[in-house]
Amino acid sequence: MWLTDITEHHTGQGKLYVCAVKDVFAGKIVGYSIDARMTARLAVNALNNAVALRGNVAGCVVHSD
Repeated sequence: MWLTDITEHHTGQGKLYVCAVKDVFAGKIVGYSIDARMTARLAVNALNNAVALRGNVAGCVVHSD
């Protein structure tokens, strides 16, 4: 099971958005994406990053609020 969420960080040059994917059972971040805009691509890139790292993810459940 993976959990994902997007957080907004204020910097000296504007906002920065981070989308992280956490593997609940391993207890660690398995994918992430960072961008200056909160778009669907931000979340898709984080999920693609996690899938590339983990390989076979058949049956994996992803939960986001």
